[in-house]
Amino acid sequence: MPQVVIAGAGPTGACLALLLAERGIDVMLVEAAQGFDRQFRGQAIMPSGLAALKEMDLSTVAETLPHQQLDAWEFWIEGKLLFRAEEPIEADGPPCTLLSQPEFLAAVVERAKACPNFEFVPGTTVQGLKRTNDRISGVSLSDGRAIATSLVIAADGRNSTLRTKANLTLAHQHSLKTGDGSIDVLWFSLPELPPVRKENVFYAIVENGHSFGFFRNSQNQTQLGWGLTKSNEADASATNWRSINWQQEIIDHSPHWLAQVLQTQSDPAVWKPTLFSVAVALAPQWSKPGFLMLGDAAHPMSPVRAQGINMAFRDAIVAANYLVPAIKSDANSTKIDTVLNQIQAEREPEIRRAQALQAAELAQGELLHNYPILRWGASQFAPIVGLGVKQSWLRRQQQLRLGVVPVELKV
Repeated sequence: MPQVVIAGAGPTGACLALLLAERGIDVMLVEAAQGFDRQFRGQAIMPSGLAALKEMDLSTVAETLPHQQLDAWEFWIEGKLLFRAEEPIEADGPPCTLLSQPEFLAAVVERAKACPNFEFVPGTTVQGLKRTNDRISGVSLSDGRAIATSLVIAADGRNSTLRTKANLTLAHQHSLKTGDGSIDVLWFSLPELPPVRKENVFYAIVENGHSFGFFRNSQNQTQLGWGLTKSNEADASATNWRSINWQQEIIDHSPHWLAQVLQTQSDPAVWKPTLFSVAVALAPQWSKPGFLMLGDAAHPMSPVRAQGINMAFRDAIVAANYLVPAIKSDANSTKIDTVLNQIQAEREPEIRRAQALQAAELAQGELLHNYPILRWGASQFAPIVGLGVKQSWLRRQQQLRLGVVPVELKV
């Protein structure tokens, strides 16, 4: 029987499965999808994530896959450049790197398959949790198998079904609200466009109360996210987004240099967005005897600064530090159950801090949305106020980029 069953082959589940398998732990990794290609796969690896890849001996794997570095961040307001920040932001650090997550996950699982104690089960769901004497002791799979195990790990994302099956809950940490409505993001994946510049710049644009950001991903596709606010019922883009001519809507709210580029993409199919609801939450309790939640299953993050994938890597490292010695030394599972709370205790402070910093970033956008006079002032006096805004922004980025605490693989 596998000593550990992990549900979900995302960044947390795949990396943790590899770490455990390479250290002699019998692991079964169960993934509901047949493949790894998902529309919302975060690609931005911050310096903290790059350091985590190095700790897991996955830097070389990542370098062989489609990736590219981000060159700069630019913030535009009402058609004026407010400020530009060059990458890398840290003088002695690496730049933010965009990495193809589907190909990365496939490579991690392929490496784990070299371990005889690893089993990958794609296209299968965990349908139920088995209990023995108030302890979760196994799973039932959609292929009809019942699997006994010492530990079940839910790494099945923000909509985790195992969280519900284990009777655990999420508590919303920071309500992402504008007025009385929630913030959603419309996500566009455009083919490669004529480059705005040779550089790969992340552009954040605020125009007439609308906000969106875009960048080129590791495959040179243009990824564009448009923030929707539901507080203004007169705003057609917020209430009837499916019927909007999005190419024209975005062109109308873009600086001239961007509008010219967007006009070259005439295929209407690529301008049909997908709605992505932003939720930030934290599970008060991450575990029960025989069961542990990690990654977005325990703490869904907002998309600000791509914290989801970076925190996922760090979750996997800390979990491995505790689980490897516990599983190897304890035959009756008592030690395993003891360290589950310790994993949460080590990871939760950083998660709380990162979520608070994400909320602070979003609050800046809410101010600009709600107060046109601020947008006007920032645009009219951009050369004067831009430097101060940039310095404030850079200070807020430090922990989102580097992490709040050091994370080191010790096993």
